[in-house]
Amino acid sequence: MAKLFFRYGAMNSGKSTALLQVAHNYEERGLAVVLVKPQVDTKGNDQIVSRLGVTRAADIVLPPGMDLRALVEAFGAKQVASSPALACVLIDEAQFLTPEQVDQALEIAVFDGLPVVAYGIRTDFRTRAFPGSQRLLEVAHALEEMKTICRCGEKAIFNARLTDHGVTREGEQVMIDGVDASYEALCGRCYLSMLQL
Repeated sequence: MAKLFFRYGAMNSGKSTALLQVAHNYEERGLAVVLVKPQVDTKGNDQIVSRLGVTRAADIVLPPGMDLRALVEAFGAKQVASSPALACVLIDEAQFLTPEQVDQALEIAVFDGLPVVAYGIRTDFRTRAFPGSQRLLEVAHALEEMKTICRCGEKAIFNARLTDHGVTREGEQVMIDGVDASYEALCGRCYLSMLQL
């Protein structure tokens, strides 16, 4: 049986890079993949952007109200005519999925037999779960933490939103890194210490 995987980590833990590597691995073996990016993520427009500088166009830019399963099915139907059938669904910035879209990703794995690998962060800059991430933590068959380090060398687990005055817990939940706001991955000690400044 195919599975829904949630690979999560703080910012700068290599999630988009890993997604692009997985896509390459499938395609190198003659297998087709579909790359999905939520429309909410405006960084790079329709491109999946790795901090290493590697980019690739998403096959599906997913609006919040659209049915992920239906769009993947339509994409797969187009692919069959010109290339191998779909072998995997790869989702970048999965925290921006709606809970309903996560359920649709689960249906893709369970009913359509396609592995779905979703990459994203668990929590926002206030340490609150994104709705998509929360649902992925609830229903994914497999969870994998991707690690990165804090400025102090410890494991980073929080995504701090930075201002001219330090770390803030104020503002909208969704502000895109490098577009609307700046973020830094921090360990618990550095995150809490910077909040007290």
